[in-house]
Amino acid sequence: MSPSTHNIYEMSLDRNPANYVPLTPLTFIERAASVYPHYTAVVHGPVRRDWAETYARCRRLASALQKRGIGLGNTVAAMLPNIPEMFEAHFGVPMSGATLNTLNIRLDAETIAFMLEHGEAKILLTDREFSETIGKALRLVPADKRPLVIDVDDPQFVGGEKLGTLDYESLLAEGDPEFAWPLPANEWQAITLNYTSGTTGNPKGVVYHHRGAYLNAVSNALVWDMGLHPVYLWTLPMFHCNGWCFPWTLAATVGTNVCLRQVRADLVFDLIKREKVNHFCGAPIVMNLLKNAPDEMKAGIDHPVKAMTAGAAPPAAVIEGMQRMNFDVTHTYGLTETYGPSVVCAWHNEWDELSLPERAALKSRQGVRYPMLEGLMVANPQTLEPVPKDGETIGEIFMRGNVVMKGYLKNPAASEEAFQGGWFHSGDLAVWHEDGYIDIKDRSKDIIISGGENISTIEVEDVLYRHPAVMEVAVVARPDEKWGETPCAFVTVKPGMEHVTEEEIIEFCRGQLARFKAPRTVVFGPLPKTSTGKMQKFILREQAKQLL
Repeated sequence: MSPSTHNIYEMSLDRNPANYVPLTPLTFIERAASVYPHYTAVVHGPVRRDWAETYARCRRLASALQKRGIGLGNTVAAMLPNIPEMFEAHFGVPMSGATLNTLNIRLDAETIAFMLEHGEAKILLTDREFSETIGKALRLVPADKRPLVIDVDDPQFVGGEKLGTLDYESLLAEGDPEFAWPLPANEWQAITLNYTSGTTGNPKGVVYHHRGAYLNAVSNALVWDMGLHPVYLWTLPMFHCNGWCFPWTLAATVGTNVCLRQVRADLVFDLIKREKVNHFCGAPIVMNLLKNAPDEMKAGIDHPVKAMTAGAAPPAAVIEGMQRMNFDVTHTYGLTETYGPSVVCAWHNEWDELSLPERAALKSRQGVRYPMLEGLMVANPQTLEPVPKDGETIGEIFMRGNVVMKGYLKNPAASEEAFQGGWFHSGDLAVWHEDGYIDIKDRSKDIIISGGENISTIEVEDVLYRHPAVMEVAVVARPDEKWGETPCAFVTVKPGMEHVTEEEIIEFCRGQLARFKAPRTVVFGPLPKTSTGKMQKFILREQAKQLL
């Protein structure tokens, strides 16, 4: 009997508004406010707001933006620390139809100016703490392309200056707390824009869609077993991959956002104890900071605490140290292009029987795909042929699915290259273990991850080449116990300039780069090259590892 060409399941069973609604994480906050209106949503110093108040403020923001002509296709940028206004922007801005661009608060004015102009920001929300950088950045943007500046006047910070003609609370006063915000007409609609450091040229603008943000927010809750009403401490910057999608996760789980302007061990431990924080995220540097804190600071935590880490692969010793503090560490991996974490070192109960060092070694692997990531493989970058799962053969990490970005803003060539062969090319090199867990071994892009922040070696080399004494330079990552990795510069000086010192080179870079991008180490001498004159960075990386 031949299969019928007639499909009964496609007859009079069409998609309609009753059975199909575009996915968006904006629905999470509406539900949280309607079901649990009086549960605490946000804590920031003396400020405590419930979900009903927080939702009303988000609706005010969306309404005020729309009244000022902001909507679909527009960008609202935010240069804010982890404060309630940054959380509200993750809902209020997309509720207006606009796209939120969270800016990295550690970047220099030149880079910020590029992002504001490239992303075509119409409005900029900015905190007084960053007024010097933002003031300079705005002067670099052509007058006809400058955004309207809205000051966020946070009483928790003293100093800085207001740059705009309006402050955030005045903007909210223009809006309607009952604003009937529309769902996106299409879940493929852009929700946020995040800039990532590339290996060459300017940063690339990674565009997220509503569908991906919804799915990765749910994935976070699933892989971390967060349950209902978690208390989450904002040690991870909300500007970084939209806080790994956790603003939306916290709305889905009706959790409490404990805000934190500055990551200091004393503040972290105090808030964990005072607010009964049971979840927090951070790069390995944050884990290391807490691990090395004085014992008296750590004393008094009598409830379970879960920590999630990602970024430069965390040393097993750091994970072991956190486990000794009775903090349960979950190791994840991802990129800006995959909405933050999309791979997790999923735990098996039988591993609990292993020794602490053995457990830490297993936890330091990157792991397996998130529930909402459809494909993950380690493969030959040219043929896309998966490598053997032998824990030895190195290949590139590839992902595919709904939590992969829409693409790079105004950069179709880079998007096409990233998606070649129907997979997202991560640029990270790894091995595949027999149990299917991936384990990163190197980075094909030469990106340095320092304290969870990406640093382009090309950008640092460009600055070093401007120094009058520098003839040749190559920058590589040097492993660092505190930061994960730091930039290490190998320099050949010009004849007659041998008097130049390491300190002079470093200070020169600090004058032209964000401080965290400047080299921490400078090594003078000839540079190894191939027969065609290309720098052999793999040799330099090994040398950097050997430095005391």
